Amino acid sequence: MAEKYDILVKIVSQQGTCTHEHKVGQQWLLSGKTPAGMCTSAYNAIYPNARVLMFGGSFPWEENQDVNTVVCPDPKNPVVFEMRRLRK
Repeated sequence: MAEKYDILVKIVSQQGTCTHEHKVGQQWLLSGKTPAGMCTSAYNAIYPNARVLMFGGSFPWEENQDVNTVVCPDPKNPVVFEMRRLRK
């Protein structure tokens, strides 16, 4: 079985008015459930990529294999999330 890593999610940019009032600097540790205080739409957007990082995968377009950036699905008020794999 593949090793499972913890993922730290941090808001690195926010424009417009987020209906969940997310702000730059907020962060969560992913543990398999929607983290308390995180918009479920944003969680649904980041979850597929978070799973890739959790199980050791990476994205060829990212400079750092331990990092991935995802934008929430609200195009008028985008919140940008950086996910970082925490190495043990």
